[in-house]
Amino acid sequence: MEIGIFAKTFSRSSVEEVFQAIRGYGIMTTQFNMSCAGLPPMPDHIDPDFAHSIRSACQHNQIEMSALSGTFNMAHPDASIREAGIDRLHVLAQACSTLGTSTITLCTGSRDRDNMWKLHPDNRSKKTWADMMHTIAAAVVIAEQYNIVLGVEPELANVVYDAKRAKLLLDELQSPNVKIVMDAANLYNPESGRSQNDILSEAFDLLGEHIVIAHAKDIIMDGHAEFVAAGAGMVDYHHYLQLLSVQHFTGPLILHGLSEDQVDSSLSFIRALIP
Repeated sequence: MEIGIFAKTFSRSSVEEVFQAIRGYGIMTTQFNMSCAGLPPMPDHIDPDFAHSIRSACQHNQIEMSALSGTFNMAHPDASIREAGIDRLHVLAQACSTLGTSTITLCTGSRDRDNMWKLHPDNRSKKTWADMMHTIAAAVVIAEQYNIVLGVEPELANVVYDAKRAKLLLDELQSPNVKIVMDAANLYNPESGRSQNDILSEAFDLLGEHIVIAHAKDIIMDGHAEFVAAGAGMVDYHHYLQLLSVQHFTGPLILHGLSEDQVDSSLSFIRALIP
């Protein structure tokens, strides 16, 4: 596997400078966000020439764009907002070939109107599941049209809140265009009564063969859960990386949830654990 990083970790005035910063750490792959190019994360339009300029900057710095962030609230209670998200996903998918990537990452969202990563009591209702599945089914049509992969990321506060729920989603969709973004920190559930490693092992048993990208961040419990940089929290990275190795995962391990001044320490932590 190859260590990568979220492009959004670096705040720069141009895309070229973002890629230069990534390359400066010896990192060769990134999960890109259109906000790094001065556009909204999910724009209404991407000029093909502009997309080509992003790819050129990427290639100039010998960086691979392993994925493009395309998260929107697939479970929003307002159908028009979900539909607008699908329209913008189509814009991203249309640009993928020019940008030089074939994977868009998604979250399944929340019933919360203002924050797609905020827990809501209706997230586990049948109606919410049906709305989310209707949305992702539309996304699959787009993925098939443009021959891209949708990477769905399970997260405790989302509709797909654990590995079993993610497996249900895969089973219902039955699409080779839908894969999993694995993030060990997202699956930690202090109320489950189970060890983190047990939860993670189950996740790999259910989802291991479907992983397209792995994320590397961490989590601490200080009255409430808080995401932190990899190596600064409770995730057993020896166990996590061993599970990825056993699965023969060869994709990118993307550093996530860290500030630029934490890159050195987090990168050193991960590099020391990967042979």
